[in-house]
Amino acid sequence: MKKILLSSVVCASMMFAASDYKYEITPMFSTAFPEHNTDLPDAYANAGLALGFNQTDSFFDQIELGFLRSIEDVEYQNAFRDTGVTRVFTNFIKEYDLSSSFSLYTLVGAGVEIFDDEFAGNEDGLFGNYGFGVKLPVYNDISFKADLRHLIETDHGDNTLLYTVGLAIPFGKIAKPAPVVTPAPLDSDNDGVIDAKDKCPNTVAGATVDANGCELDDDKDGVVNRLDKCPNTIAGAKVDNTGCMTLVNLNINFDTDSAKIKPSYDSKLEAFATMMKTNTMLKATIEAHTDSVGSAKYNQKLSEKRAASTIEALKALNVDTSRLNAVGYGETKPVASNMTKEGRAENRRVTAVINK
Repeated sequence: MKKILLSSVVCASMMFAASDYKYEITPMFSTAFPEHNTDLPDAYANAGLALGFNQTDSFFDQIELGFLRSIEDVEYQNAFRDTGVTRVFTNFIKEYDLSSSFSLYTLVGAGVEIFDDEFAGNEDGLFGNYGFGVKLPVYNDISFKADLRHLIETDHGDNTLLYTVGLAIPFGKIAKPAPVVTPAPLDSDNDGVIDAKDKCPNTVAGATVDANGCELDDDKDGVVNRLDKCPNTIAGAKVDNTGCMTLVNLNINFDTDSAKIKPSYDSKLEAFATMMKTNTMLKATIEAHTDSVGSAKYNQKLSEKRAASTIEALKALNVDTSRLNAVGYGETKPVASNMTKEGRAENRRVTAVINK
């Protein structure tokens, strides 16, 4: 039996029974069953107290310090003498939680026993002990404990079995660490995008923003939707602070000595027409230009024809011509050198100046 119990202590699982308290005090009652060669009675009752120190960073869950004292005089069997028996002990206890309402524990330790009247080999001395028990919660954190302890006296090897019951009362509750509160990511401008990802801080309250925290600018004209009074601006057009175009390069270029718009420019005209029909408060001045080939007088007339042909093309796209004005500047406003073929091609152009 001794070998079995010692093996249980060494080989049991490493389950850790945590406690919410630092200490545990246990009033104890026990019955001792000594060996017959000690001349003590077959059984005698004891009472005592144990103080447990709960452990948090150890294989063992508790260190027990306690004492037991025989309740009545213990009579020697073959002499008209009696004695009292006091045992002071310390044990290392390991708990194994089997359920929320039931656990086992094992113990191993040592102590000293003191006899009021030493007789028949019963002498003050040391003993070792081991044992096992059960622990059952009964009320709140108070538990009922019952165990069997095998005591072995070190001088003569006398054996005593102790059947012990007690009521374990915990105290000294361990303060639980304050929960770690992860602060919510900051969103200083309350636009729904946290500061760490917000590329446009200090957004105006109520503004609609994108995933980067920047206000939307659907037509990408540099004026956010909230302030844009002229949506659907043509790409590349110059705008004012309300998002309305002030100058549009229609990117229409003409052949030499021609006012005919090539079909390849239809998509650009359609985009401009759509913008004008969407923003009905806008008006446009169509400005046409030429290169320097030919006389100034001839180029003036040619630029006016180019402006007029552009207006006709917009009219065909259902743009109200009362909102359009045609102006020809001839060769007076070049944007590139007329000394090269490429420069002259850039100068044969049409632009639109937008008015409200």
